[in-house]
Amino acid sequence: MDKGLTPLRVILGFSLVSTTIHYAHNAIRVADYPQLPGVPALAAGIVVAFGWVLFTTFGWFGYRAYRQGRYHQALVFLLVYSLAGMITLGHFLTGVPRIPAFFFATIFTDAAAGLALWVFLMWAWATVNRVTSRDQVSTQY
Repeated sequence: MDKGLTPLRVILGFSLVSTTIHYAHNAIRVADYPQLPGVPALAAGIVVAFGWVLFTTFGWFGYRAYRQGRYHQALVFLLVYSLAGMITLGHFLTGVPRIPAFFFATIFTDAAAGLALWVFLMWAWATVNRVTSRDQVSTQY
């Protein structure tokens, strides 16, 4: 049993495409996004680019661990990776970005990917921790 490897691949593929587009636009066109007071645009762009690399690395490690059957480790890595999508909603804490509609939409596709990964992680946690009747050892004689 693949324990959900196909849906995980679909979610991670969608997330990778969405976050790559959004984070690249955010890093390159950082001045188009609301800025945190006191943080220079160049520094913010570097942090965004580094953040994408860091989150994506967690996603890669999570996928590898899941594929190898190291589910508990995988779920932790993938939970961290899901934040790459969810934190893009943070743009709205400092204002509404004035960016083209396509890139604006990637804020929501990132969040949708992060949410889909959370749903998958809840399902996977319940699935990999399920004890079937075949796995149980009877204590009756």
